[in-house]
Amino acid sequence: MPKQDYPQDPHMRYLELLADEYPSLQAASAKIVELTAQLDLAKGTEHFLSDIHGEYEAFRHALKTGSGSIRRKIEQIFSDQLTEQDKRNLALLIYYPEEKLPLIPEACAGDASWYRTTLAQLVSVATVVAAKYPLARVRSVLPPRFAPIIEELLQKPEAGADKAEYYSRLVETVIETGMVDDLVVALAELIQRLVIARLHIIGDIYDRGPGAHLIMDTLIDYHTVDIQWGNHDIVWMGAAAGSEACIANVIRICLRYANMDTLENGYAISLLPLASLAMEFYGDDPCEHFLPRSSGEQELTDHERQLMARMHKAITLIQLKLEGQVIQRRPQYQMDDRLLLDKIDYAQGTIRLDGKVYPLLDLRFPTVDPQRPYDLSEREQAVIDKLRLSFVNSARLQKHVRFLFSNGSMYLAHNGNLLYHGCIALNEDGSFKAFKVDGEEYAGKAFVDRVDRLARQGYFATDDPPRKQYGMDAMWYMWSGEQSPLFGKAKMATFERYFLADKETHKEKRNPYYDLRNDEATARKILREFGVNDETGHIVNGHVPVRTGKGESPVKAGGKLIVIDGGLSKAYQKTTGIGGFTLVSNSHGLVLVAHEPFESAQDAIERELDAAPRAEVLEECPTRKHVRDTNLGQTIQRQIDELKELLHAFKKGLVKER
Repeated sequence: MPKQDYPQDPHMRYLELLADEYPSLQAASAKIVELTAQLDLAKGTEHFLSDIHGEYEAFRHALKTGSGSIRRKIEQIFSDQLTEQDKRNLALLIYYPEEKLPLIPEACAGDASWYRTTLAQLVSVATVVAAKYPLARVRSVLPPRFAPIIEELLQKPEAGADKAEYYSRLVETVIETGMVDDLVVALAELIQRLVIARLHIIGDIYDRGPGAHLIMDTLIDYHTVDIQWGNHDIVWMGAAAGSEACIANVIRICLRYANMDTLENGYAISLLPLASLAMEFYGDDPCEHFLPRSSGEQELTDHERQLMARMHKAITLIQLKLEGQVIQRRPQYQMDDRLLLDKIDYAQGTIRLDGKVYPLLDLRFPTVDPQRPYDLSEREQAVIDKLRLSFVNSARLQKHVRFLFSNGSMYLAHNGNLLYHGCIALNEDGSFKAFKVDGEEYAGKAFVDRVDRLARQGYFATDDPPRKQYGMDAMWYMWSGEQSPLFGKAKMATFERYFLADKETHKEKRNPYYDLRNDEATARKILREFGVNDETGHIVNGHVPVRTGKGESPVKAGGKLIVIDGGLSKAYQKTTGIGGFTLVSNSHGLVLVAHEPFESAQDAIERELDAAPRAEVLEECPTRKHVRDTNLGQTIQRQIDELKELLHAFKKGLVKER
């Protein structure tokens, strides 16, 4: 049937387009029935992780276990039926099926009864986790090879005794044909996939640990994920955009922590030009204050440590110069106190800061012209030009950063909670701190929205170099600026930590937010500023490790704010005293999970370790939450309302059935 000419009314044009997908009363009515039923499904489980810092193994384990969600399902289903050892083994089989199956004792592996029992247990768990989804959604994620078999097995509880022989024969045939191990793997992976409906990453995927590129590959393949950028993410995003100041920071941090895997193996970025510069200008310099910190992942030879120290010093001085250039061309950043190279008395080996003179720990500045200290030398400029080309031409890095832009943002308000990595800049009195640009002030949500737009501008405005440079400079500010929502300290004391012995100069004063976030009234004010209900909502925050060893609680502001930076990164575990916090929000409430340090999957499997992480119920819903209570439910309800309008238009003859 030829289409009608579109009416001029935009809403009627929309209904005409909707009728292309639902061309009849019957089609629209059936979809309304389907969507309305979905509203009464239980709310899907959300999983929150923060400050991963390249720790791929610990991150992967948290994903595979759902931070204890799978173990809790096993307890729920088999509380009195299985021993503690059996529950542990079943959990490990679900987490790591391909690694665990070869370790099954021969007596069990050759015994069909073991497979019958194991398949029945896996089907029981899969049936429970699938119950939160419509059948069409479950079908869409079934592995094609086993889709018909798994779909039949998932219907078994409803089938009753009449089909008992049918299901028994199905299982026996799978065992006889030798497909059973593959089916076990498929069921385990299905459980992992369905137990978590949505993953939230509250920033800082990069730096410290060696596996950020592997984490990004995993996130790209994950079914539903959002990311709230952290300061360590934005500096990599700025580097990928071509910001020279961000590039220098990224390389310096990698050298500081002897973590070259992500740069060299992950993104194929060669540091040979920097190594050549370092040997030319610092070849006889011991660079003792630039020796890399042990990463714990690899043993370095003395020669490797010395080379890295020289490269480290070379890139640090390049960084200080490039940052000085940004500060000079962006006076609105009000960061003149970070212009330090021109405060050095190179003859005396001292620097004047805040009216006080300090001796320098290192007196060698072979690439610095005291008359023009922020100019790169010709050799330094050549090195940074080559490094910039490596960053912008790294296909894998660009793929990962585009994903961060498409699936990430500075903050997210979702299902009644407000998620962000760092802080919302406040004054001492708790008011939102304003940032003035071109005569206009931005504070609170308006400021965070503005810097979000500027980050995108810095990456995507390739057809307008001045706008792109403005955005790239903003990304560097987000990494280290006082009012940055991702940083929130008065300064980043890079120079002081390398060149001054007085530890008072190393201190980085935090924004008042970090004290005021303990105050419930402040947390409620921030929730309202971002349009979140302050009676039912929570802030989920990362960035600053929780010192649990010193008695600090991750739950603040009367339960309105939860900090989940608890030491997933090994670099922070001495500070936090644990192996990290994660958060789980399910249909029954909010659960804070405290993890023990995680060594490796192999260690967990071989030693049969499935120590259920400590879980604290922060909030229990008086009535179970359903899809209708979520953002997804609001979207579904809008679809229902639109389809009902289409039904009305069909019945009135305003839109023809196709």
